[in-house]
Amino acid sequence: MNQSTTPAAHPSSQRQKITLGGGCFWCTEAVFKRVNGVLAVVPGYSNGQTMNPSYEQVCRGDTGHNEVVQLTFDPAQIGLGELLAIFFTIHDPTTLNRQGNDVGTQYRSGIYASDPAQLKAVQDWLNVAQAAGDLPSGVVTEVALQENFWPAEAYHHDYFAKNPQQGYCAFVVAPKVAKFRQVFAGLAKD
Repeated sequence: MNQSTTPAAHPSSQRQKITLGGGCFWCTEAVFKRVNGVLAVVPGYSNGQTMNPSYEQVCRGDTGHNEVVQLTFDPAQIGLGELLAIFFTIHDPTTLNRQGNDVGTQYRSGIYASDPAQLKAVQDWLNVAQAAGDLPSGVVTEVALQENFWPAEAYHHDYFAKNPQQGYCAFVVAPKVAKFRQVFAGLAKD
């Protein structure tokens, strides 16, 4: 993905938040915790109708929520475009309500902006990236304002760091972290 030609626009240089759904939040959290300029990563549930849903409710598909990570980032250190380039590299944005063996609306590809200006910046980035051929055809990523975000239960936070030998972490999360490090080495913290 061509990071230099796609806009990373958002006018403010203060801390910003964006919420991303790219399948299981254990994967996306593990990657974004390693990105320079990302100050905080909170796994959670977004854009559903239930107040304070549990993991079990979300997994059953009862709430309409998506498993997401809410990123707090410093745009002086990393641009929105770079975050989106990472996001589209570490998940498959062409499978509706699915990432690998994880199936259901809670695993949909989604970008949830924190305000209308950021939503426009995301839409502009997507238009440029698609026109440049930087994204695969058939992208089904939901793009909307972030609504009804709830942090996940404490045991989901830092899941990969705490459970690197667990099967899902070893065979699904670790390869995504490795891919990030390979493709975006210049943006990695460690």
